[in-house]
Amino acid sequence: MYFGSQGNIFEQEKLFNTSFCPLYTNFGKPLEYRLFLAFLNTLFMKAIQSTILFSTIGIILLSLCIPSDPSKADKNPWVDAKWIGYESLADSMKIIPAVHGDGNELGNKGKKRSVVPMFRRSFEISKEIDQATIYISGLGHYELYINGQKTGDSFLTPGWTNYLKRCFYNTYDITDQLKKGKNAMGVLVGNGFFNVNRERYRKLVVAYGYPRLIFNIHIQYKDGSEENIVSDDSCNAAPSPITFSSIYGGEDYDATLEQEGWNSPELNDSAWAKAIELTDPIGELVPEEDHPLKVMQEFDVVKIFKGGNGNPIYDFGQNASGIISLKVKGNKGARVKIIPDELVNPDGFLTQQSSGGPYELNYTLKGEGVETWQSRFTYYGFRYAEVEITEPKDATEKTEIVAMKLLHTRNSSPVVGTFSCSDTLFNQTFDLINWGIKSNMASVATDCPHREKLGWLEQTYLIGPSMHYNYDIGALYKKVVQDMIDSQLDNGLVPDIAPEYVPFKAGFRDSPEWGSASVIIPWQVYRWYGDKKILAKAYPMMKKYVQYLGEKAEGHILNYGLGDWYDLGPKFPGEAQLTPKALTATSIYFYDLQILSKVALTLGYNEDFVIYSEKSDAVREAFLAKFFQSSTGFVGTGSQTSYAMPLYVGLISEADYARVFNNLVQAIADNDYALTSGDIGYHFLVQVLSINGRSDVLYKMNNRSDRPGYGYQLKNGATALTESWAALAESSNNHMMLGHLMEWFYAGLGGIYQVENSIAYSDIVIAPMPVGNIRWVNCTYNSVKGNIASLWKLENGTLSMNVEIPDAASATVVVPENYWKSIATVKNLTTEEDIIMKENNFHLGAGKYEIIVK
Repeated sequence: MYFGSQGNIFEQEKLFNTSFCPLYTNFGKPLEYRLFLAFLNTLFMKAIQSTILFSTIGIILLSLCIPSDPSKADKNPWVDAKWIGYESLADSMKIIPAVHGDGNELGNKGKKRSVVPMFRRSFEISKEIDQATIYISGLGHYELYINGQKTGDSFLTPGWTNYLKRCFYNTYDITDQLKKGKNAMGVLVGNGFFNVNRERYRKLVVAYGYPRLIFNIHIQYKDGSEENIVSDDSCNAAPSPITFSSIYGGEDYDATLEQEGWNSPELNDSAWAKAIELTDPIGELVPEEDHPLKVMQEFDVVKIFKGGNGNPIYDFGQNASGIISLKVKGNKGARVKIIPDELVNPDGFLTQQSSGGPYELNYTLKGEGVETWQSRFTYYGFRYAEVEITEPKDATEKTEIVAMKLLHTRNSSPVVGTFSCSDTLFNQTFDLINWGIKSNMASVATDCPHREKLGWLEQTYLIGPSMHYNYDIGALYKKVVQDMIDSQLDNGLVPDIAPEYVPFKAGFRDSPEWGSASVIIPWQVYRWYGDKKILAKAYPMMKKYVQYLGEKAEGHILNYGLGDWYDLGPKFPGEAQLTPKALTATSIYFYDLQILSKVALTLGYNEDFVIYSEKSDAVREAFLAKFFQSSTGFVGTGSQTSYAMPLYVGLISEADYARVFNNLVQAIADNDYALTSGDIGYHFLVQVLSINGRSDVLYKMNNRSDRPGYGYQLKNGATALTESWAALAESSNNHMMLGHLMEWFYAGLGGIYQVENSIAYSDIVIAPMPVGNIRWVNCTYNSVKGNIASLWKLENGTLSMNVEIPDAASATVVVPENYWKSIATVKNLTTEEDIIMKENNFHLGAGKYEIIVK
């Protein structure tokens, strides 16, 4: 939350909260004031409820006058469909929950490769089709073909979940793919997170079962009749040419095993086995609502060079999540082995040290001209690919690579934001962070696209504000909320990862700064997109988690977890080095209580509002007694995080705020403006400097390459944001957890944000912050209300601003104080009307405006 470019947070609050809103509360006020607001909120909610009641009665009466259409009624999409498979995994061989690491202590469990099966169902159609719809799910992931044609363009469908709680299905209109006469559907089903065996690299070993499929083709004919063609033991199944597939270890494909036309009506499948019906318990089938993963961009090879072992290494120029697309020509039985990696070590070897190995892709040629292949059920994070070709003994020619591409895959959430400025380093930094974000937008917000691929929760709410400026993540984050609900334990703990495939130990399972995503994310989604349903859905989880934290606290202080992960201290990064864990854990606990009290008030739970308000007061008192020196304004250890986090979440009183903030700025200056905050603290550091008008400090900290940070990573060859500030070769080199400067690009330099009590960008602020040597910024954000634009430039002593405010919204425009010259000309570009402004902040309605300050 930003309050403009001038003054401290309390002065800005007075500027933007001049009108009464019964759902807004100032948590710096006494409890009596908050109780009074709760009373007013009750009256407000009662009025709303009365309106809703009468509206509902009217809708019911109206509906009685409208004839119903029985064909539109909700129906069970599955009728008699059964889960089917090629083979069944015995209960005694299942591994639930997953085991962390290689799983070598499991005996025979997880050792057997699962068959990656092909399924077929042939059927005839004798009548004219009006509409045909297929409902389908394949676990872990599937590819669907109708009459030889692939249905849809998604990748790794459906998304991954806690498979014992819920499984996603997809719906496709296949009317145009069917025809009169003979038809056939074919489905490939791979493992994903449903089954990770004990070969090659694995972060964990898990076995819910072997690949399985369920579908129903519902056909409505033009004569009014209907037909369902379902999955059952009348379907046929066979092993596919995919001989190995692992989400962590790679994929092997033997083209000599292909059956031409396997998914077409012409194939004679009499030699195929009958599919078996599977009855072991599985989660509820629910429709997938998130944007699917897709191939979003292609990268050609920019350079080929010889590696340390003599093999060619292909450089695609960009470290990204994705798969290899291969074109090759050569001998039948020749094997192409591809080893991807994000780094090449100084000796010219790909070691997969930072990305997890061995991960490899193997393609065996059928020897028929130019062959094309790409992996289907795995992906990796890489920039380079080493190729090793093994020829068969009877080779008659040399097998050669015709072409290779990196196909970047990610969640296909639409792009909603753009940013550019006159500073080359900041534009490169934007791209660096953006690639960290894009590469980790999957079915969950992953930490890295290679060695883990897990939904570590702390980054979701910390980087979420940056992500939402670039992509419409509403659907993805609603799934994250559901994953947390499904992962919550009976005692209230929300584990550090969701879905929780594997229970990690100690702080890696239970760290307050991670589990607090269960409280913060629903509130963020509500504020960004106005979805109140997500609050109601998540509220029981939020309450239960905060209660869990309260039970873990001693004297209202939490003192456990990972703390400010990957801060920049004297040791190799990991758990917090510079800031007490109790400080960050208790700060986030207080923040949870603040948010939960807001949610309670928003949902009309006024008794809960009082409880959480009183609780937060008690936590504040305990925190200040333990960490705050009132005589000096010193907090914790004096680290960047020690100051920034309590300032942002509201632990520091208004009377002490300026002193503490000045101490923070001085501490940064005394350390030569070097970054030290880690995964947790840096988000709050960026926020608190920006809302207090000190973008100049952020500029000095980040517009450099001589110390670990964004510029340092770029200077050392990074093309995606790295896990460590210093771009260490031992750590992931494609991470998004430190990308918080992205939000400052939009809300600071561009100045686009919404006021504290605004929901879904109904009340916008456009308050750009010219700083350093930046001469212009172009920034747009397509909010749920419409497009918001902030374009400004400095030229010959004149500041010109072009702003756009969407319909159904209004904006407070703030001219930077340093550039205010006592008067500004505002031209409404729609009406060509000129308005003279004599204050440096003014309110504008929807439209496009040009503002000139001379």
